[in-house]
Amino acid sequence: MTSALWFLLVGGLLLARGITFSMLKRLPVTPAIIYLAVGLLVGPTVLNVFHFNPLKESALLEVLTEVAVLISLFSAGIKMPVPVSFARWRTPILLASVSMAVSVGMVAAFAYYLLGLPLGAGVLLGAILAPTDPVLATDVQIRHPGDRDQLRFTLTCEAGMNDGSAFPFVMLGMGLLGLHELGEFGLRWALVDVLWATVAGIAIGVISGAALGRLGWKLRGESPEHKLMDDFLGLGLIGVVYGLSVLVDAWGFLAVFFAAVALRQTERKLTGASRDFPDRPQIDRIIPEAANASPDSEPPPTVSGGSLIFKEHLERLSELMLILLIGGTLFLDSWSWRAVGLALFLFMVARPVSVLASLLGTRTSWPTRGMVGWFGVRGIGSLYYLMYAIQHGLPEDLALDLIQLTLIVVSLSILVHGTSVKPLMSRFWHHRKHLPTP
Repeated sequence: MTSALWFLLVGGLLLARGITFSMLKRLPVTPAIIYLAVGLLVGPTVLNVFHFNPLKESALLEVLTEVAVLISLFSAGIKMPVPVSFARWRTPILLASVSMAVSVGMVAAFAYYLLGLPLGAGVLLGAILAPTDPVLATDVQIRHPGDRDQLRFTLTCEAGMNDGSAFPFVMLGMGLLGLHELGEFGLRWALVDVLWATVAGIAIGVISGAALGRLGWKLRGESPEHKLMDDFLGLGLIGVVYGLSVLVDAWGFLAVFFAAVALRQTERKLTGASRDFPDRPQIDRIIPEAANASPDSEPPPTVSGGSLIFKEHLERLSELMLILLIGGTLFLDSWSWRAVGLALFLFMVARPVSVLASLLGTRTSWPTRGMVGWFGVRGIGSLYYLMYAIQHGLPEDLALDLIQLTLIVVSLSILVHGTSVKPLMSRFWHHRKHLPTP
């Protein structure tokens, strides 16, 4: 496919997406389904105009997916409600830890006993498919910083954390395949890959995000006419935090998510606001036309608020490009019973069971548990972990097998979750509105 045709295809999709924005919101499908359909149409499945080889282009795809996940994690972190409380965060923490471990174990057992994969490959596949995706799950995530919905908060916060909590299991699978040092009795893995990398990642993120929040507030306070480029500051924070984390062997995905959380929390405390404004998605952006408004009518500008809209635009663009490429990788014979069976097991068994196991003893309502158990969207994060393993020496035969399995699971997740999200969420909210007030 020539570069001219690529420009025509992507440019046409962008124009169509922009023009039909309101209409697509009313359709019972997500934009990702449309991107996937276009990719399947022009790819080897139908017209065979182009074919994207993920094994040959694994280095490029690793970078593209890495950047997409980082931007999405930052956007998710900024949207976390203020203030942070353990009671509110308990459920997503359990999902990102207990549910993650149970899901990895169940997928690994399925892959080992039913798919005939080596144990290490099974654990690696479980780690690739266990984390939910912050890029594709926008319809079930928090929509703006003032969104107080508990279900959307739980799914957003889980996706923000489990993209980092999956990494220890990725390293465990690679270690069992002889591609990573686990140490005697797995001691190095437990101390370095689990304990150090997790704690260090969270610490780097919290310290960096809080520091930038205070610096931005101080600069604006000392000189009211001093302007800051919030978009650049947000991207710069992502780059610095992620780069520092990689240098010290910490989990950068966790660091970026918690940097955004800390940035948001710090700025809201400095502005003297204990709560977010629930009905305004652009709550931190001062509108020039509102210059005559009273000082209390609009919150002061912040780095997190100023950079959020730009990050969400980048997130949508990366979603379009990567889902289009996924469609361009698949052949008709890619849809094997092994891959479809794995996807059904993950959606219908592993995800619901792992969610129920992690939420035992909590006060989470059963309708919420059911919704969380169903909406475990798989997507760009899974592709990143797969490309990461390939770039770190995964044997070609295993790589090809895992590529096929992962791409089909992601594609089916886009289709199944994308068609069910709007009717199920609508029914969930309708049911909740009619519950008796305690």
